[in-house]
Amino acid sequence: QVQLVESGGGLVQPGGSLRLSCVASGIIFNMYDMGWYRQTPGKLRELVASMPSGGGTNYVDSVKGRFTISRDNAKNTVYLQMNSLKSEDTGVYYCRAQRSGLRNYWGQGTQVTVSS
Repeated sequence: QVQLVESGGGLVQPGGSLRLSCVASGIIFNMYDMGWYRQTPGKLRELVASMPSGGGTNYVDSVKGRFTISRDNAKNTVYLQMNSLKSEDTGVYYCRAQRSGLRNYWGQGTQVTVSS
């Protein structure tokens, strides 16, 4: 059974930081591309950051220079370090495991609220 479990969300003031974690089980983690997505009410889920299995990183323009995605294949974990948080970063953050030709997997999401 495949599981992706996110943690690390919460309430933070503008300018603050949070670190999200997503632990995967039931997949060969190092063969999957991993991504963090964000969803806010009334909007489509958007890709925030991704890290292919072969390395490299991609970010949506709005978080470049503030967010950092990383992965620890030994721990089956992908992280999202979020600095200089803004109110528009508020949303539910999901991690996704993706591999070409195979089923995608999603976590249950973790709420991030940026507010004073």
